[in-house]
Amino acid sequence: MNKKPLSIVGMIAVLATTPVFAGVWHENAAPDYFDYARVTDVYPVTRQVEVAVPQNECWQQDVQVPVEPRYRSATPVIVGGIVGGVVGSTMGQGRGRDVATIAGALLGGSIARDISRGQTPAQTYTTTQTRCRTVNEYRVERRVVGYRVTYRYHGHRYVTRMDHDPGARLRLRVSAVPAP
Repeated sequence: MNKKPLSIVGMIAVLATTPVFAGVWHENAAPDYFDYARVTDVYPVTRQVEVAVPQNECWQQDVQVPVEPRYRSATPVIVGGIVGGVVGSTMGQGRGRDVATIAGALLGGSIARDISRGQTPAQTYTTTQTRCRTVNEYRVERRVVGYRVTYRYHGHRYVTRMDHDPGARLRLRVSAVPAP
């Protein structure tokens, strides 16, 4: 009764063990083998290419540098704080007077500091600095992109193109394929 599953399993086993050939197989066909041919000429094949060559370009440039003052007097800030505190104490009453005095002193000191800095002209000096940038210069070069190789094998002359110079002899894969 269960002959169908057995026959399907049998067919799968036969197919799995049958060799598969990509081409036509002949009973007397010899497999590929390797041999060597004598190289008679190697000619480099070149191409012109444009190559970028980075160059560093530098120059001297005058620059204005600000001078930081070495000493700043605290007198304007102190006087501004006192004046602000006096003005603030005349405002308000009770605890509000204390807050107004503190706020007036801080505000007066800050205003005095800003005014004193604004009256001092910014001082600078001139110095020379080196500035550089990278620029590309372009040139045309000839580059080898392959080799035209001439070789002799069994009395016949052949030409091929390769990516490297093979030297004095060239390894060949020899295959016997029937003619149609």
